[in-house]
Amino acid sequence: MSSFTLSDLERIIAERASADQRDSWTARLFAAGAEKAAQKLGEEAVETVIAAVGRDRQALISESADLIYHWLVVLAIANVPLNDVLAELERRTARSGVAEKAARSRD
Repeated sequence: MSSFTLSDLERIIAERASADQRDSWTARLFAAGAEKAAQKLGEEAVETVIAAVGRDRQALISESADLIYHWLVVLAIANVPLNDVLAELERRTARSGVAEKAARSRD
């Protein structure tokens, strides 16, 4: 099991956000802004779904890594810390997913 965490990746993304764009994909995404980063996130989501449906384990692993990376970039550009998302997930685990969805549909 790897000791690498999403928090580690979040920190690396923050460090690379202001790097030289010639050397850093992360810096390029930050410079391009939220729309471009979100577009890349969507592309990676589709590629992840295709890999899952195709039952291509290695592609699913690779595309999932791309998806998580781009998701964290989108969060960083929006100034949303990973801990805020984790806190929301923790809050939601207090009840079943069925009850959670029912409560959201009433809002």
